[in-house]
Amino acid sequence: MAETEKVDHIDDKPMPLMDHLLELRTRLMWSVIAFVITFIACYHYSGQIYLFLAQPLADVFRENGEARKMIYTSLTEAFFTYMKVAAFGAAFFSFPVVAGQLWMFVAPGLYRSEKKAILPFLVATPVLFVLGASVVYYFVIPVAWKFFIGFEIPASGNGLPIELQPKIGEYLDLVMKLILAFGVAFQLPVALSLMAKVGIVTSAGLKKFRRYAVVVMTVVAAVLAPPDPGSMIMLAVPLMALYEISIIAARFVEPKPTEE
Repeated sequence: MAETEKVDHIDDKPMPLMDHLLELRTRLMWSVIAFVITFIACYHYSGQIYLFLAQPLADVFRENGEARKMIYTSLTEAFFTYMKVAAFGAAFFSFPVVAGQLWMFVAPGLYRSEKKAILPFLVATPVLFVLGASVVYYFVIPVAWKFFIGFEIPASGNGLPIELQPKIGEYLDLVMKLILAFGVAFQLPVALSLMAKVGIVTSAGLKKFRRYAVVVMTVVAAVLAPPDPGSMIMLAVPLMALYEISIIAARFVEPKPTEE
């Protein structure tokens, strides 16, 4: 027992409250500096980021043999849209620095065993977020855009045609919301595994809840994904697969019952 306590200790020295507040201020300051620097860089390349986010819609139009353009109906709409794009990119690229500063503030108060337990979750979080963002960008969005463009009515006879004229602000807001929603949804294994680690849920309980989880994930997919069957299925299926992965991960990290 004494040997275990000697190995698993806290690598920290007692600090007054004011020193903790100063440490917190320093970490927040570095996080803000990282965000501001990446924001300036992203605003400089906001045009390229816009082209990247608009590429799926451009590809759909190109498949139909059409050359379209986006519009903005307010003088300030394009400017503030580029600001949003820069802020979105800054939040994405500055996350490693912000997470590192948060870890440097919290880690000294943790035991070595707790650090080893939390580090895998910190690594998995950005990986799963990027995976979710990639799924929505490369698979869900192209299917959804084809579905929505299918509601256009071409000019024929004396009828009035219906043609899509996407606004730059509305389009990019929708794309960024979808990327954020899918990235957060793909954190399911991290959340359930962490809950299993602290004993809130168990792998056996997750197995019993599987049929209800399928219903819940279907509803979540219907809310987060664009309202077409293809997009909902393309979100629901990965969520179900991630739920199965969560059961396996929970089995490894959950506290083992002690034998009498």
